[in-house]
Amino acid sequence: MHVIAEGRFTAAALSRHRAGRIVWPTTGSEPVEHLVRGLREIASSLPGRPVAVATDDEAAILLAEHAGVLSEHLLLPPVPPGLPRLLASKHEMFRLCRRHGIPAPESRLVTSRDHVDEIAREFAFPVVVKNSEPWVRLAAPVVERSTVVDTPRELRELAAGWPDAPYALVQEYLPRSESTDWIAHVCCDARGGIVAGFTGVKVRSWPPHVGVTTYAYSVRNPELAELTARLCGESGYSGIADLDWRLDHRDGRYKLLDFNPRVGAQFRLFETDAGIDVVRAHYLTLTGQAVPPGVQVEGRRIIVENLDIPARIAYRGGGERRHRVPEGGGREFAWLTADDPLPGLVTAARSARPVMRRVARLFGGMRRPRQG
Repeated sequence: MHVIAEGRFTAAALSRHRAGRIVWPTTGSEPVEHLVRGLREIASSLPGRPVAVATDDEAAILLAEHAGVLSEHLLLPPVPPGLPRLLASKHEMFRLCRRHGIPAPESRLVTSRDHVDEIAREFAFPVVVKNSEPWVRLAAPVVERSTVVDTPRELRELAAGWPDAPYALVQEYLPRSESTDWIAHVCCDARGGIVAGFTGVKVRSWPPHVGVTTYAYSVRNPELAELTARLCGESGYSGIADLDWRLDHRDGRYKLLDFNPRVGAQFRLFETDAGIDVVRAHYLTLTGQAVPPGVQVEGRRIIVENLDIPARIAYRGGGERRHRVPEGGGREFAWLTADDPLPGLVTAARSARPVMRRVARLFGGMRRPRQG
């Protein structure tokens, strides 16, 4: 494993299990040609044709849209070039779900102030306001993160600070008290078939209810697995994906919230009894090897140790739902491990101050639209 990192002292770059470390600081605002050229230079310096594993949506989009140039030096899945961009966009993902009959919360794209007034008249409140695309989130976000807005008046007040041509998504609110968050991680072959697929329950996240998963457990869910496989197959997706679903207990349907066309940060939550996770399956598939058959190990738990402590406090304050975790799966930490301690220590040191600042904001009593 060769790590491309923004600095020498990032956690992954310090792991003793890496074969190489390439330091390449980027901001996301560089010209595409610069990024493609840099990737080609890095890949050509490595032995053979490495298998590329994208760790964020922007990288997945770059790899897909420039596969014709990059595949000379990298092994890439044959995903339709424009599909990752569509799936990473919450608005385009919603349209794709409608096309294929996949349940998703009702959504509306806001590109002018007139749309805000239309939504205030037509939507049932509360609603959720999100940045529609990851590149909007980075360049010109309309909200810091997904924000629950309780009334039309609050929506208009929030929109007053937006640019004249905003790019926001207003989405139907699925109450946390009447829903359960699920995740699905898959690796798909060239035809969109699932070569490795997993499902689990997302228990906590940080920031609360809107951020990255901090505690989750693995449990087989045939209904959700079938729904995920249908979406991947009908859209023609190929490669690794991380999907966020919410089970709406009011109508009993799983509704897709996010489709991340890349590896999920907590992918090591899932593996089969043959020791296969989505990254191993991806590697075997792209190198023409068979993926050993196996079934999902249930009851595995993952804890993102530096973030789950404040998340646990926040969720208890809001009435944490009880979960019955299947027995026998074992527990894995995101960073802490006895045979490779440096990434865990660096992560703990770096996250202490930002986490405490967010905890102070969370419990500081400031009145603002709810995040959720």
